[in-house]
Amino acid sequence: MPPPTASPAQARAIRRRLLERVADTESRLLTVPPGAAGWQPFGDGVQIKVLHEHEGGLSYLLKLAPGARIAAHRHPVDEECVVLEGVLKVGSRIEVGPGGYHLARAGSLHASLGTETGATIFLRGAEPHADQLLV
Repeated sequence: MPPPTASPAQARAIRRRLLERVADTESRLLTVPPGAAGWQPFGDGVQIKVLHEHEGGLSYLLKLAPGARIAAHRHPVDEECVVLEGVLKVGSRIEVGPGGYHLARAGSLHASLGTETGATIFLRGAEPHADQLLV
């Protein structure tokens, strides 16, 4: 008697369960827990938490206290920013609230960043250096 064969739906379900078990053992994943651990001073009223560094690029969080400001600066590579909490003011014309996205292109002169409310932002780009600030 030939062995029973699974229906296509059963085969897909078995495959999904098997791949989920394999994925659960993946060791190349990175998870950074929330909380106070890992925050470092970055400037007056600004803290940085590096999430991931790879080939000179960073994924990181910046936490700006109410009234904090980052001077105008240049960007050596594209930098992406998503506002997670608060309202970020870019120069004198742009305000970005929670869920908003801002892109600074490589080589651009970026206006100062500030916040009246305080803000937490996620950024992905080059490692920030003091010599990029125009103070």
